[in-house]
Amino acid sequence: MSRIGKKFAELKDKGGKALISYIMAGDPSLEDTERLIIELEKAGADLIELGIPFSDPLADGPTIQKAAARALEQGVSLRDVIDLVKRVRKVSKVPIIFMSYYNPVFKYGEEKLVTDAVKAGVDGVIVPDLPPEEAGSLTALAREKGLDTIFLLAPTSDEERIKTVCSSSTGFIYYVSLTGVTGAREGLSKDIKGMVKKIKAHTKNPVAVGFGISTPEQAREISSWADGVIVGSAIVKVIEENIGKKAMDKKVHDFVKSLKDGMR
Repeated sequence: MSRIGKKFAELKDKGGKALISYIMAGDPSLEDTERLIIELEKAGADLIELGIPFSDPLADGPTIQKAAARALEQGVSLRDVIDLVKRVRKVSKVPIIFMSYYNPVFKYGEEKLVTDAVKAGVDGVIVPDLPPEEAGSLTALAREKGLDTIFLLAPTSDEERIKTVCSSSTGFIYYVSLTGVTGAREGLSKDIKGMVKKIKAHTKNPVAVGFGISTPEQAREISSWADGVIVGSAIVKVIEENIGKKAMDKKVHDFVKSLKDGMR
């Protein structure tokens, strides 16, 4: 069982749910990211998604787009992020997932990425613009090396799509709770509970819900239906508001802790 699978199993045994925290690697710097990963873990994040900076992040809203731009301004590459994970692994065993668009993966090389990522200690990969029908080679390489491949479902996904994604995913299923891009929302869709139930009928893998979740109350509500709650833009916003301030780490820690406390 992968580190991701073990974490979900451990939480299930304790009656808990996973908080999956997203940050953009290299925002505002690689040194900050290295520190923030440890801070997220201390605050209660059960898994961490690391965004790979890309110039055209089509699934992301303005908050994460700006974070990617800040990282790219620092010249942060996929190789840099792999090296970052290698350093983090000396002090942390928190499951780490790469969230990357396909262009950086293609440029780096699928086989080289899977090999290098696993060697560094990466546990899974999400590529939002690579559907399972076109991911055969990446999925095969990942399964051979023990890297989880996590695919996305949306409110528009029909029964056949749900079956396809569930059969292709390992680690967990990522349910996008709304149509549109990432970003904090004031309210949640009323259809999430029903869709999570529908997805669970087709898989034994955990189902985690992301996009639009930004408060402890929303995290609590989602965690009553799903196995995991994914929060990205709201955390990235806290980072953005505190760039250059000594209080950044504490602000991020306190916000993530409030989310985890809300789920307990």
